[in-house]
Amino acid sequence: MNEAAHASGSLLHDAVPLLGFALVFVLIFRRLGLGATLGYLVAGAVVGPQLLGLVGGAESKMHIAELGIVLLLFLVGLELNPSRLWRMRQDIFAVGGLQVVLCGLAIGAILLVVAKFSPEAALALGLPLALSSTAQVLPMLQSAGRLRTPFGERAFAILLFQDLSIVPMITIVAAMSRNPADAAGPPGWLLAVYTLAAIVGLIAAGRYLLRPLFRLIGNLGEREMFVFAGLFTVIASAAVMEALGLSAALGAFIAGMMLADSPYRHELEADVEPFRSILLGLFFLAVGMMLDLNAIAERPVFVLTMAVTLVAVKAALICGIGLAFRMKWRQALALGLLLSQGGEFGFVLFAQAQNALLIAPEAASLFGAIVTLSMATTPFLMMATRRFRSAPVDEQERDGPKADGSNAIIVGYGRFGQTVGQMLNAQGIAVTLIDTDIEMIDIAGQFGAKVYYGDGLRLDMLRQAGAADAELILFCNDGDGIDAEFVGSVHKAFPDAAIFVRAYDRRALLKLKGSPVAGVVRELLDSAVHMAREAMAAVGVDASEIDRTEEFYRGRDRERLKIQFEAGDLRAAREAVIADGGWAPERRADRERPDPLPGPKPAPGECG
Repeated sequence: MNEAAHASGSLLHDAVPLLGFALVFVLIFRRLGLGATLGYLVAGAVVGPQLLGLVGGAESKMHIAELGIVLLLFLVGLELNPSRLWRMRQDIFAVGGLQVVLCGLAIGAILLVVAKFSPEAALALGLPLALSSTAQVLPMLQSAGRLRTPFGERAFAILLFQDLSIVPMITIVAAMSRNPADAAGPPGWLLAVYTLAAIVGLIAAGRYLLRPLFRLIGNLGEREMFVFAGLFTVIASAAVMEALGLSAALGAFIAGMMLADSPYRHELEADVEPFRSILLGLFFLAVGMMLDLNAIAERPVFVLTMAVTLVAVKAALICGIGLAFRMKWRQALALGLLLSQGGEFGFVLFAQAQNALLIAPEAASLFGAIVTLSMATTPFLMMATRRFRSAPVDEQERDGPKADGSNAIIVGYGRFGQTVGQMLNAQGIAVTLIDTDIEMIDIAGQFGAKVYYGDGLRLDMLRQAGAADAELILFCNDGDGIDAEFVGSVHKAFPDAAIFVRAYDRRALLKLKGSPVAGVVRELLDSAVHMAREAMAAVGVDASEIDRTEEFYRGRDRERLKIQFEAGDLRAAREAVIADGGWAPERRADRERPDPLPGPKPAPGECG
């Protein structure tokens, strides 16, 4: 009992300075535009044993915090169904494979020639240093809204191959091992067989076990069980891979990918995301705590020089690979800088090399500090190069938005925005168009439409486009990234403009609850209703019955949406779903046909 009380007290004692310092430093670094990652690293270094010594046990906290990376890969897997991943195969294996091999060999050669390491030690250090930080890069892409863009997918493809390459790297280190105990370990070919078997097993489990499990939980309507099942899925898949000596994060990614095209994806995202955010922050705190300042103080020139060399070599090589695969030079440069740091899996492989007697413990500490410093450079590099690396390729054809006296601003000029824009233009309402798709901007220009290049989800970009004087701001872009907080900030900045939003689905609509939005349109609602009307007409349903059916459906849908808004739960009012043939007299003669539901008024902001 005393031991349990002591452990609880110790945990609380550590939590206060950790969370307190993290809160302060993250707020400061966010304010400076340097991102949360650097704030966590600095906070960890300050409270750790090297400086203030307020918190110890960085290694034990690291074991818990590594779940943050596992959860991150699970959420990324939810964004990538197998068919989409298959389309990315060239980027994963060709671009990712070149990056790992070229960077690993180049850095190893520098360590061999300049730092005078043995060939085995140079390779055991060079290969891990070729890996980048998934835990740092993916949140940066997510916060910038670029994860699902072609640029973000290519960056993720490289990170995914890096995760896959951990298995052969462990095999290489084991093959070079000078430790007699490693001779009893499994051979490399057996590890490869384990990897394939584990992947196939997880895919089968996702299809035949996970989906029925979530269907059962969904029918029960227990939200807490969804949280438990989501965490169980992530941890179990990661544990299976780790038990086989493989990458735990890879197992979580595969589990997420198997649920990517399931109806439970959005619920799982919402349930797992808070745990991911907290644990990922704790991970970077632990990395900062483990930063060996004594190693830096003893050899500051070597550490700083090596960190700069690591960043420069990786940025140059990745940029060159991007150019070789026909990326525009600005995007290739951005990709090189984004992936130029060392990664968290380097710590694991350094320990592996140390256990194999390839490097000394002092070298493991030294290169751990180099990886941490390289992580700290990424926010500075991205901020310092933002102006010229993100500029449009052809400034004459792809100007940034500017105020031209238009009454309306349309953000997103795809298939949805084009219809909205043309109808407003037909009524004589001047429209300013903004999009980030270079190819679409060029095509639109061929048809006489002037589309400005820019991220219309940024307030400064909207202001530059003349939002202060506009009467309408219409967000017609893909996805479900717009929420009540964002709409509130737009309304506060431009109170005279009526805001309209294209919602991806009901879940996206619920995220806008309480927002000052003038109207929300679910992108597929009216087109789906139109197809249903034509289908009923094709089988001979009378026109008046078609009208009554549509009225009945819309009334039932509004009622369900109202209940969901009040409950704040997507699963509320499941009984309102029409799934048993409805009330058509020719199909259900034995049932009295009720009148269409009177239907409440549309939920706030709902248009159709």
